[in-house]
Amino acid sequence: MSGSAARMRAWKGPAVLSYGFRPFFLSAGIWAALAMALWVAMLTGREPLPIGLDPVSWHAHEMMFGYLGAVMAGFLLTAVPNWTGRLPVTGWPLAALAGLWLAGRAAMALGAPAALAAAADLSLGAALLVFLAREILAGRNWRNLPVLALLGLWAAGNALFHLEAARGGFPAQGPGLRLGLAAAVMLIALIGGRIVPSFTRNWLVRRGESRLPAPMGRGDAVALSLAALALGAWTAAPDAQATAAALAAAGAAHLWRMSRWRGARCRAEALVWVLHAAYAFVPLGFAAMAAGIAAPQAMAAAQHVWMAGAVGLMTLAVMTRASLGHGGRPLHAGRPVAALYWAVIVAVAARLAGGLAPEQAWLLHLAAGAWIAAFAGFAIIFWPILTRPRPDAAAA
Repeated sequence: MSGSAARMRAWKGPAVLSYGFRPFFLSAGIWAALAMALWVAMLTGREPLPIGLDPVSWHAHEMMFGYLGAVMAGFLLTAVPNWTGRLPVTGWPLAALAGLWLAGRAAMALGAPAALAAAADLSLGAALLVFLAREILAGRNWRNLPVLALLGLWAAGNALFHLEAARGGFPAQGPGLRLGLAAAVMLIALIGGRIVPSFTRNWLVRRGESRLPAPMGRGDAVALSLAALALGAWTAAPDAQATAAALAAAGAAHLWRMSRWRGARCRAEALVWVLHAAYAFVPLGFAAMAAGIAAPQAMAAAQHVWMAGAVGLMTLAVMTRASLGHGGRPLHAGRPVAALYWAVIVAVAARLAGGLAPEQAWLLHLAAGAWIAAFAGFAIIFWPILTRPRPDAAAA
């Protein structure tokens, strides 16, 4: 960490390029809000962008691979130096990585030729794979090889998405999107299973609590194995009854898993309870997807329990916590930040209700509006934290 701090202090350029979370989390928040606003415009029949995909596929891609790609980059570029003890990426190399992400968004938004769009969009995922593999090997951090594998599956899902689009298919319902989403959910189950009980334990200890989250055990390994099996089955055979059974079993296992993390004791701190709320969308998503196989008309709504709930809320929780901690601010979420979390929860509930009652179009508008409010609010509130030096930088 001393080497990391020295490298960040040595950087004399814009503060936003001093650590990986800064440019990528800020970009993720802005893009999540802007891409949703553009999607609403498309729903009303407007064509604000000359996209090369059908609107539904563009929307699905930009949430799963555009927005999430920025969050994953910010998280990995920040967390991996802590995992391995090696120096972080800062300065102009970090700017180059952010440029890859921006090039992908521009290519997807402006209707670039399919090959060019794919090359631009896939470049950041490839760069992150090289970065993570190098750091794990150099730091001999074998514990995080599963993270590398899941990142590879997510990137492969993006490649499959582009391949199906080039073939004239409907990639919003194709195996590429399912593979990308399955990898994302599994990453939340894996990494969330580490950080949720760990951060909860730290907070409860500071409050003098004696009953703490259960440590990782065989039950957790079983729950993760069931999740991997169910997600693999859903990716390969999304309509099979056996897949529904596997999804239901995985949902029950992860509901049991999180019941051991003492989440009910964390209501006083939004920065902690939001982690439990976000993880709850993992088992709820398993249950919703199992039900969606029996009622296919509700499948799109069920899928948003994972996409907007598990992915959306967990990434927002991680972005706010990491930005506060690494930005030199107290690890406390005040009312404005807590309101961002509630806005995403409202968005998920409204999107699920809108899918079950399609004649109530106002529910979809409520979902989109709440989502935009959450991520535009994040960009506004955290702009000074992400673009200015830490308050203690002068004294360091």
